[in-house]
Amino acid sequence: MEITAKTPWAPYVGELPLHLDYFSGSMYDAVAAIAEKYPNNIAFDFMGRSTTYRKMLQNINTCAKALKTIGVRAGDKVTIALPNCPQAIYMFYAVNMVGGVASMIHPLSAEKEIEFYLNESQSVTAITLDQFYHKFERVRANTGVVNMIIARVKDELSQPLKAGYMLTDGRKIQKIPDDAPVIMWNDFLHLSKSCFYNYKVDRADDDPAVILYSGGTTGTSKGIVLTNRNFNALGQQVVATNPMFRPGDRMLAAMPLFHGFGLGVCVHTMLENGGRCILIPRFTAKTYAKQITKYHCNFIAGVPTLYEALLRLPSMEKADLSSLKGVFSGGDSLSVELKKKFDKFLYDHKASIQVREGYGMTETVTACCLTPPHMFKEGSIGLPFPDTYIKIVKPGTDEELPYGEEGEILLAGPTVMKEYMNHPDETANTLRTHADGLTWVYSGDLGIQDDQGFIYFKGRAKRMLICSGYNVYPAQLENILDANEKVQMSCIIGVPDPYRMQKVKAFVKLKPNVPAVDATKKELLDYCRKHIAKYAMPYDIEFRDELPKTLVGKVAYRVLEEEELAKIKAAEEAAKQENA
Repeated sequence: MEITAKTPWAPYVGELPLHLDYFSGSMYDAVAAIAEKYPNNIAFDFMGRSTTYRKMLQNINTCAKALKTIGVRAGDKVTIALPNCPQAIYMFYAVNMVGGVASMIHPLSAEKEIEFYLNESQSVTAITLDQFYHKFERVRANTGVVNMIIARVKDELSQPLKAGYMLTDGRKIQKIPDDAPVIMWNDFLHLSKSCFYNYKVDRADDDPAVILYSGGTTGTSKGIVLTNRNFNALGQQVVATNPMFRPGDRMLAAMPLFHGFGLGVCVHTMLENGGRCILIPRFTAKTYAKQITKYHCNFIAGVPTLYEALLRLPSMEKADLSSLKGVFSGGDSLSVELKKKFDKFLYDHKASIQVREGYGMTETVTACCLTPPHMFKEGSIGLPFPDTYIKIVKPGTDEELPYGEEGEILLAGPTVMKEYMNHPDETANTLRTHADGLTWVYSGDLGIQDDQGFIYFKGRAKRMLICSGYNVYPAQLENILDANEKVQMSCIIGVPDPYRMQKVKAFVKLKPNVPAVDATKKELLDYCRKHIAKYAMPYDIEFRDELPKTLVGKVAYRVLEEEELAKIKAAEEAAKQENA
């Protein structure tokens, strides 16, 4: 293996191979290899209960046999709509083991979104929690799902916690009818006894393995098809650029599994390298803070809004954060002010490190660029990972721009997706092979590269909001609102929010003779709840007789954004004068 000190990372992490030697095989194979090496290491903790690598592998195998028994075959799609819990880990790797493709979706998705995801992926099997069963059941008849598996949080809790759970959260869960056409998790595992051999399917590293969803360049939700190689390579890149990582190190896995950041960095990177995941099923800043100190976490990852919230938590006042080796921020731009505040917070709580910002997109699993340890250039999102190439071009072309000039960010490397599922035109537009022989992802983001290889993110070329770290595509929400029989036209904008970064507001022009009254607003908000995920829900709908237009007749959303900002500033000024 060739070693060189010329890689851009060398000054910050020491010598790295010119090219990493990537694992050849499936994600399951990578985890099984590390489980053989560290069978007694703890793979993950969930609500106070620890599971070793040996036990995790046994449970994955049991789950794989059960999948084979119910008829899941190589290439079949299985939808996983679970929070960060043990059943999600077992099912994810078991689907991989039997040669299937895991379609990862948000368990809080609206009914119509669930129906769309099930049909888009052509899933034959789906798994979710008991509390989400009724949403799935209402749309199931419109899909091709044959088997519906229902897991319960209480099944993975220790006895004392189980009793407490059933007296609190468990009581609120609507009962599933005894004759419901579902397989309960424990019954599902029992089916493994009917499978004796041939349940493991050999898959190549370039085979499709995972589908994650993103808005794509048009704002319409698309399935991003990712391979075994994409995830395995990411895990090796993350560890190569974090030489302080050691097997057994603890990562707080609070980022959700339907998100590349949560699945790729917080879970697979850890399990592929002998790390320990602290699974957080329901994320709040409070639970996050509690687990950091309880488990003396070595690595944490989150969106900027999370770090903003941690600064304000009284429970963090006396926290000892000296165990931290890495704090990563992604999902949205980390402001210089917030970085300074959080770096001081880390220093004041005995941590010897700073926040490191990353950049990426679901089309490359997640991060493909990271700030080196102990090195910060103001405004920079860091250096590309080993074997990942970034170039800045004149938007939409392959014309490379000189250092320091702003253009579109293009990415190439081993984590680049296979395709957009069922969207060949969109795939061809986003993935383009250049004269250098590399296949480049056109990100739609704007940036600059300096002469040392550092990248600076300058904005999004495509219209997109980021609410609490989730991508929200206004065009998608407008399509949903415009489909309502009372709406003639709508426009979605992002309104600045101190906690969520942006919150969603809808402007609506109603059809003639529809009254602009509170009852109509309530009806439209109820309609939205059925079709739009919780994190993307408008907090308000404002009725307008007319919506502002551009010269070419499009709705001028920027005018509405400016109006809203002016209102916020006026309110802030009025509050200042009142306090004075």
